[in-house]
Amino acid sequence: MNSNLETLKSVALFKGIGESELQPLLSCLSAKPTHYEKNQIVFMSGEDISSFGIVLSGQVQVVQEDYYGNRSILANIGPGNLFGESFACAEIRTLPVSVIATAKSDLLFIDCNRLTAPCTNACAFHRRLIQNMLNIIAIKNISLTQKIEFTSKRTTREKLLAYISAEAKKAGSNRFSIPFNRQELADYLSVERSAMSAELSKLRDDGVLNFHKYQFELLISE
Repeated sequence: MNSNLETLKSVALFKGIGESELQPLLSCLSAKPTHYEKNQIVFMSGEDISSFGIVLSGQVQVVQEDYYGNRSILANIGPGNLFGESFACAEIRTLPVSVIATAKSDLLFIDCNRLTAPCTNACAFHRRLIQNMLNIIAIKNISLTQKIEFTSKRTTREKLLAYISAEAKKAGSNRFSIPFNRQELADYLSVERSAMSAELSKLRDDGVLNFHKYQFELLISE
């Protein structure tokens, strides 16, 4: 765990908790580190979970599939970030999403019950952890609202421009990289990949943007 100390210090759940307190804290929470290979399933839709995860290295995706197998990417989760916390803490008995490691990943799992219930030692940091968790869930709700704004646009072009503009704003520059390949971006925006690729080419031909793989440059606003 010491090799992941810097990542742990950046985790929002542990905000306000000193470095010297981290190891006792993790012991109190019975935190369990686990390694996953690329494309390995972390959580499967339909299962019952009581633990949430923290990405120490690598990356996981939260995905949802409908009855016909159509996939939608809900989120990309990188180092220092949590996943599954809303479902675990809400005691959802049937998980409506799957979580998949998209790269070799080291994850840390924490039982939500150990987080919310003070231990026999009455550790002072439990209250801080709960406050931090509420803040994390609130921020994720805002992020999900933004995704809904993207996917609610009428056309593929409008969805792309809304997403690309938001990424440029987040990066604070008209040049930025996105965390998705083309298929993943199509799944995230809930559009057909071929139609999306055609629209990207049109936007480039119209002088709106340039792109190469994950790198984008927004030239003008429509």
